[in-house]
Amino acid sequence: MQKSLFLLIPLILWGCEKSFDNVIDVSNDNYQVTFVTHKDSYDLKNPGDSILTTRIKFTRLSQLGQVFFDVIASDNSVLNPAPIEMFDISDNFFSAQFELKREYPSGKYTLNFTAKGMNGERRLVATSSFYFNNGQDNIAPIVSNLIMPDSLQVGETILFTIEASDSNGLSDIEIVFYETFDPNGVQVVNSQGVSQFPMFDDGNTSANGDVTAGDGIYTVVLTFPATALQGDWRFEFQARDRSKLLSNKIIHNIIVF
Repeated sequence: MQKSLFLLIPLILWGCEKSFDNVIDVSNDNYQVTFVTHKDSYDLKNPGDSILTTRIKFTRLSQLGQVFFDVIASDNSVLNPAPIEMFDISDNFFSAQFELKREYPSGKYTLNFTAKGMNGERRLVATSSFYFNNGQDNIAPIVSNLIMPDSLQVGETILFTIEASDSNGLSDIEIVFYETFDPNGVQVVNSQGVSQFPMFDDGNTSANGDVTAGDGIYTVVLTFPATALQGDWRFEFQARDRSKLLSNKIIHNIIVF
């Protein structure tokens, strides 16, 4: 059987709603999407804006068993515990609703639509996106409680941690990072041009030294090579949220000898 192809087609507007961003051509399986609609954005500061209503239309000749969609939040988490079934309201025109809650993070959301053919196989048939505002006033994150040595030897490996919090929830934190400056005041930049180095809250103890995922304690393991300059190194720590607000800055100096 020929593999599925990705096909970008022009946007089709329906009222104030938006059409699909991406349709996957599954015509060989005899179910093909013509359009997807929903609003461009949802803002919980507006009354009645908590219900996402989405619709998907297939060609008349499409032979469908069931149609579903999943809601992927701005932090890449899937909000629905199970695929949400859509219902045929008129001649292969399917519709369903999903409640958007205040505790969900603000940002760009993705909808993945899947269809089950008569053979029982389920496939991705379309994707679409919208912006969600959880209605809470956005507040910058805060970093605190840095644990880091004051001195070390070249060639030594150290582990350091910092806590990050956000009034809008930990899921609103996009990144916790540090920047490093050598004894001459020159900022360290790696071979990819990166100067803001991430810290981790993923529970990957072997790779990053982090003990518990999702507890707001970010960790990194760092080795100063034998070629490192000796002297006073400066580290600056910050967090950034999904609205690009930066936290306070914590500065710590390490003597390398």
